[in-house]
Amino acid sequence: MSKKSILGLITTGLLVFIMCVGCSGNGASAGNGDYGVDEKPVIYLYPEEDNTAVSVRLDYNGDLTELIPEFNEPNVWNCTANKDGKITFEGKQYDYLFWEGAPKFEYDFYSGFCIKGADTEAFLKEVLPQLGLNDSEAKEFMEFWVPQMEHNAYNMISFQGKTYNKNAKLTVTPEPDTMIRVFMAWYPTERFIKINPQFLSAPQRKGFTVVEWGGNKVK
Repeated sequence: MSKKSILGLITTGLLVFIMCVGCSGNGASAGNGDYGVDEKPVIYLYPEEDNTAVSVRLDYNGDLTELIPEFNEPNVWNCTANKDGKITFEGKQYDYLFWEGAPKFEYDFYSGFCIKGADTEAFLKEVLPQLGLNDSEAKEFMEFWVPQMEHNAYNMISFQGKTYNKNAKLTVTPEPDTMIRVFMAWYPTERFIKINPQFLSAPQRKGFTVVEWGGNKVK
């Protein structure tokens, strides 16, 4: 083969390599879509007295895409709540405060669970009470997430702690006696993946209790 032909092959190879790296780079920096969507975070308020004035502030490292109801101060819902969880906001009643967003941060999978899709509902029934959700909250959680997960071969699941609390900071006034935040980062996989088992716990529900649940299909 002539030197000219060899040089042509090398040049072509370099161009292909550069194009591939460029495509990879674009994908890695494509923006919020890389990190999935934070879906269905809903916030329940359970004060000890009816008609309790409550301020809920959300400082989110991302772009909020939906709020129900809309904030009535920057990043803040000012409302009243009853012992049964009913929330009154600007004259309208809600069961919870709702938000969704596109995060600008990654969730971690240092520990978690790899669960067969067909076993997802049974798994969640077992672990959600361990994370502090009551029967009604756990039912709503499963009604939203199980249909997306049960037909996958496997689901990789990690319940988020520090990463979520740091990047979706929730500040409630008056300060609750109990704060429970259950956020499930997950993705489907065709094969079983070994992962460090995750230890699950929750504080005992007492006094003014605030509960939130949501999730993100990250891949």
